Amino acid sequence: MEKHPIENIIGATMENLNKMIDVDKVIGNAVVAPNGATVIPVSQVSFGFVSGGGEYDFENSKKEDFPFLGASGAGISVKPNGFLVLSGEAIRFLPIQKNTSYDKLIDLVPQVFEQIKNIKQEEDTGI
Repeated sequence: MEKHPIENIIGATMENLNKMIDVDKVIGNAVVAPNGATVIPVSQVSFGFVSGGGEYDFENSKKEDFPFLGASGAGISVKPNGFLVLSGEAIRFLPIQKNTSYDKLIDLVPQVFEQIKNIKQEEDTGI
């Protein structure tokens, strides 16, 4: 059975989208800094596509002679969000934009837990 022309258009669009989108667009390649920390870029990727078509009637045409007209389009947007930094046993996310003071508070949470852990260890060892 012969494929309808819209199937060919959608297939070509999806094939090209597949070539444009891969995991390296969201989680980039890791880079090792001179101090030994590993830095991994993180992005937000959005994409969409549209496809459509129709058969058009002309005067004195038979149904099987109707011409098919179709089109498709696609778009992709990649927005950098920040970086994952792996240093020793610590992992931090460094956003590109800090919007509120809440971001600063969230950044301090791992440090607070580390200090609490150190105080608890000092109490347990009697130092």
